[in-house]
Amino acid sequence: MDAPPRRLARVVTEVFSPAAVVLVLPLAVAWSATGYDLALTALWGLEVALFSSVLPMVFIIRGARAGRWDTHHVRDREHRLLPLGVGLLSTAVGIGILVWADAPRDVLALALAMFATLAVCVVVTRRWKVSLHAAVSGGAVATIALLYGPWSLLLVAVVALVCWSRVVLGDHTVAQVVVGSLVGPVVGGAVFLLAR
Repeated sequence: MDAPPRRLARVVTEVFSPAAVVLVLPLAVAWSATGYDLALTALWGLEVALFSSVLPMVFIIRGARAGRWDTHHVRDREHRLLPLGVGLLSTAVGIGILVWADAPRDVLALALAMFATLAVCVVVTRRWKVSLHAAVSGGAVATIALLYGPWSLLLVAVVALVCWSRVVLGDHTVAQVVVGSLVGPVVGGAVFLLAR
């Protein structure tokens, strides 16, 4: 039976998984980008979530069930390149649709930022295991802070909790979560800011 810290770490890992964060973040960005229009928020937010979270996650879960990798978190670095490549391809298709449909600028900027962050993580993953949980949560906080103001930086506590959970579960080292938590805001935040 797991000790209470490990149980908490498992919950944090699932609740703040990259797939879960990328379901919610596009809605938060679209909410601001559409002038708080509920229908347009749903339209644009769900488009980004579909191509950057749902479709890649379906591929990952099917691969895990088929035994291609251990779990939906794809713990083995060597097995990560194919799922990450599928995520890049799916996100690129979503970006193409956003451009074609003349999506709000901030929504497109978010998709570009997520693509850039994932691309950097793919390059790093070829040699070393960086924490995608940390990268996505760190990038999400940077994006929310750019849109909603400095009070949003209080969410850095969530990034710290995510990093803690990944280390406690033995899925990453401290160095891997630190690098991930920097890649997200530095790469994703910079691309989001420049693309707005």
